[in-house]
Amino acid sequence: MSDGDADATLPIVLTNAEVHAGDLRILGPISLTVESGAPLILIGPNGSGKTTLLRLAMGLVAATKGSISWASRSQPPESGRAIVFQRPVMLRRTCAANLRYALSAAGVSRREIEPRVAQLLGLVGLTSVADRPARRFSGGEIQRLALARALARQPKVLFLDEPTASLDPGATKAIEDIVRTIAASGVKVVMATHDLGEARRLAGEIALLHRGQLIENGRADRFFASPATEAARQFLAGELLV
Repeated sequence: MSDGDADATLPIVLTNAEVHAGDLRILGPISLTVESGAPLILIGPNGSGKTTLLRLAMGLVAATKGSISWASRSQPPESGRAIVFQRPVMLRRTCAANLRYALSAAGVSRREIEPRVAQLLGLVGLTSVADRPARRFSGGEIQRLALARALARQPKVLFLDEPTASLDPGATKAIEDIVRTIAASGVKVVMATHDLGEARRLAGEIALLHRGQLIENGRADRFFASPATEAARQFLAGELLV
């Protein structure tokens, strides 16, 4: 294996993967392949398993049954992945200092840190507030800083857990614009959302989950124009899945 393959992550392949909490199965069995390309958007009712699937694909939880592989390996690589949770926790430092810490933790050399801080601040539109305490930020600013902090790891795959939940339309648009920029740079985005409008705007591929099961998976345009399952039709119509 060459050094260039050392942090290879894609494809991520789940084969009949299940996650249990004690005797309770909370996800699966799910078979799904995450490949490079446009964003994969996970949708489904609350409690459908979206967050658990993100954590499984990230390597934060292990499959109880079935298997998961990253670039044909059974263990996740040491790098190449990052995740932003729905409620990110900021350090008691300025915005820029949060990024410096993340870059240092990612192994970036001292001479490269300040240029990277400037680059990341510009990417997420926080240059003007670089010296403000991060914990005083609005919800939208915190999510933008969390995205910048995740990008400090230079991931090939970025997992996002409902990054626009509870944000106003302006803050939501700012996050969506950043996600588009990230995806256009070649990073694979795998994002959970409860917002069907957002899914339509961002998705290249859709995965619909319900009660821990993968109900439907495929190209976003086909899914929204002609869903293949009755459950998907009901969900798109705003009907409660039971």
